[in-house]
Amino acid sequence: MIDKLLLDNGAIKFGDFTLTSGQKSSYYVDIKEVSTVPRLLNAIAQELSAKVQAGCIAGVELGAVPILIATAIKLDLPYLIIRKEREHGVKNLVVGRSDGVTKADIIEDVVTTGGSVLKAATLLRSRGIEVSRVIAVVDREQGGEKLLGDSGIELVPLVRISDILKGREAKA
Repeated sequence: MIDKLLLDNGAIKFGDFTLTSGQKSSYYVDIKEVSTVPRLLNAIAQELSAKVQAGCIAGVELGAVPILIATAIKLDLPYLIIRKEREHGVKNLVVGRSDGVTKADIIEDVVTTGGSVLKAATLLRSRGIEVSRVIAVVDREQGGEKLLGDSGIELVPLVRISDILKGREAKA
């Protein structure tokens, strides 16, 4: 269902793109844009909600924030927003009340190499929060699952990019 939702609503864009990792790609997965449409955000949050096992969820700014909040509201769970950097104010990299949080699942929009979400998990672990699962809308299947697995973190994607691309080919 999610693969069709993403394809039908323009979340998968085709062309010439440079990814955060610096890699070149002929497609771009844009969960941020579809998450601005309430019915689509709701559908994604519903699917994510079914996968959450921990009593708290966390996500990295910017891409994960809308889906993180929508999922937290559906489950009535506390959530933590992880900043990539913070040089002003109180310089806090984790937004949210983490007192008493012992375990969190990380929600992510797209996992490519897994580097940014592993950094987030490492930050949470350094604060005594167990992280053993990352729940992603899309796994681009470019090494993220292995990198996370090597650190004891299971990647749970709602859909893999190979399934989305197969669905696109079947429509053509």
